[in-house]
Amino acid sequence: MATSQRTRSWWGWGWEQEALTDDECRAYGAMMPGLSANPLPVPAVADLGLVPPRLTAPATLAGVVTDEPAERASHTYGKAYRDVIRALRGEMATPPDLVARPRSEAQVIDVLDWAAAVGAAVVPFGGGSSVVGGVSCGGEGFTGVVSLDVTALDRVLEVDTTSRAARVQAGVLGPHLEDQLRPMGLTLRHFPQSFEFSSLGGWLATRAGGHYATGPTHIDDFVESMRVVTPSGVSESWRLPGSGAGPSPDRLFLGSEGTLGVITEAWMRLQERPRFRASASVSFDHRDAAFEAVREIAQSGLNPANCRLLDPGEAGLSGASSDGSWVLVLAAESHHHEVTGDMDVLVEVARSHGGNVRPAREKAADAWRSSFLRMPYLRDAMARMGAVVETFETALTWDRLPDLHRAITTELAEVVQTVTGQPGLINCRFTHVYPDGAAPYYTVIAAGRPGSEVAMWDDIKVAAMEILTAHRATVTHHHAVGRDHRLGYDRQRPEPFARALVAVKNALDPTGMLNPGVLIPSRGGEL
Repeated sequence: MATSQRTRSWWGWGWEQEALTDDECRAYGAMMPGLSANPLPVPAVADLGLVPPRLTAPATLAGVVTDEPAERASHTYGKAYRDVIRALRGEMATPPDLVARPRSEAQVIDVLDWAAAVGAAVVPFGGGSSVVGGVSCGGEGFTGVVSLDVTALDRVLEVDTTSRAARVQAGVLGPHLEDQLRPMGLTLRHFPQSFEFSSLGGWLATRAGGHYATGPTHIDDFVESMRVVTPSGVSESWRLPGSGAGPSPDRLFLGSEGTLGVITEAWMRLQERPRFRASASVSFDHRDAAFEAVREIAQSGLNPANCRLLDPGEAGLSGASSDGSWVLVLAAESHHHEVTGDMDVLVEVARSHGGNVRPAREKAADAWRSSFLRMPYLRDAMARMGAVVETFETALTWDRLPDLHRAITTELAEVVQTVTGQPGLINCRFTHVYPDGAAPYYTVIAAGRPGSEVAMWDDIKVAAMEILTAHRATVTHHHAVGRDHRLGYDRQRPEPFARALVAVKNALDPTGMLNPGVLIPSRGGEL
C-alpha cells in the first residue's frame, strides 16, 4: 500500500491501515488467560470531547498554527503503552491547545517568540514516537501549550561528497531521509525500531540508538555539527571531524529532549550503502554460555552489524525458535568486501561456547526482523484486549549482567504476580553489545484489570527502576528520559551536574517554556 494512501494512527503506533483487526486482536488475546473476550473499541476523535483551546494564535501565524481536534488529539501523547491505553479510553484531559507546523526556521522562531510573549509552553514533537512521556504536557503554570511539529522541515539541503556528510533539516522522518540519500549511494545507517515514524531531530534530542548492535550505532556518533533555536538565540556549531576545544556544544543539545532548544538542522556523517551481507543464527541450551559467547564477540573487534541475543520467550514470540533455546542472531555487512569470512569467524566463536548453528542460516534472522518491525502493532492489539504489555531497557557492564538478569526474572516477576494476580511473562533480548557491557531489553506481558492498566504498569515500572538502580544499571539505554524515567534519572545523574543543567536551562530558556518537566523540574520546582 502506498504511503500516500495510508493515515497515521492518532491513538496508537504507525499506520491505521496496519493495525490489527478486531478478529486478529481476539486471536492474540486468546493466547493469554485473563484477557477480555473483545477488544477495546477505538474512539472517534469527534467523541473525545477535547477541552477548548486556551490560546488563540495571531494572524501572523495563520497557516502555521491550528486548533483542529484531530491534530490536537494526535499530539496529546507519544506511543508508550500508557499513552495507548489512555487514548483508547478517551482520557484526553491535557491536549495541546494548538499545534504548530512551521515550514522554515524563521517560522520556528516566530512561534517561540509569540509563545514567550503570551506565557505559553512549547513542546517540540518530532515524529511523536516517544515511549517515555517526552511529548506530553499539561502546561501547569503556563497560559497554554503549543505542540511544535517540525516534520515539514524535511529536506536534505546539502551534501558534501568529499567529506561524506549532509546538511539535513531536523524534521525529516527516517524513510524520507534515506530516499534523498539513496541516489548518491549514501546512507546515515541509523535505523531505530521507530525509524519509519521518527525524525532526525527526535533522534538527536533523545540520543537515539540505531538497529546496529555494535560499532557506530548511537546518533551521537554521526553528528558533525548542529543548529539549534533557543529562546535566547540560535546556536550553530562548526563542522569538524573532531575537536578538543572545551566541552562540545553539540553534546549540550544531544539528549536535551526539547528542554534547551529546537533542533532545526544538523550536518550528519554518512556512509556508503552496504553491498555485501551475511547472517546466521546460533542456539544455546544455557544462558551463561550464551552470555559468554556474546561477550567474546563484542570484545573481538569483529563488530558484527547484528549481535542480538534472544531468550527462549523472545525467540518463541518472534518465531526465531520454538525449542526453548537461547538464540543469537548474527549479521555482517560491508560496502567494500565480502563478509562471509567474517561470518564464519563469528559463528566459530559462538560454537566455541557450545552454540549450535541453526540449519537455515537466514530463517531466524528473517523471522526476528519481521517480528521486530511488527511488535509495536502487536503491543497495541494486546493492549486493546486488556493486557499490560510494555518494555524497558537498560545497559550495564558484563560483570554485573548475570545478577541483574536474575533479579529482573525473579524479583520483578514476583511484582508482576502481585500487581496483576497472574504470573505474566518477562522476556529479554540484547539490543546492543559493547566490549565492556550489554544493553538488555525486557518485555513484560500480563493480564490487566479494566480501568487499572496504567496504574498497574506504573507499579511494575517503579519496581523495575528500583532494581536497575540497585544494580547501577542505567535507567534508559536508548528510550530517553521524558517524564516516565525522571525518578531513575534523578538518581543516576550526579548532583553537581544536575545543578549545572538547571543553570543552562535558565540561561537558554529563561521562562522555562520548553518542554517543562522533562529532565529537570518545571520552573520553581525542586531538584
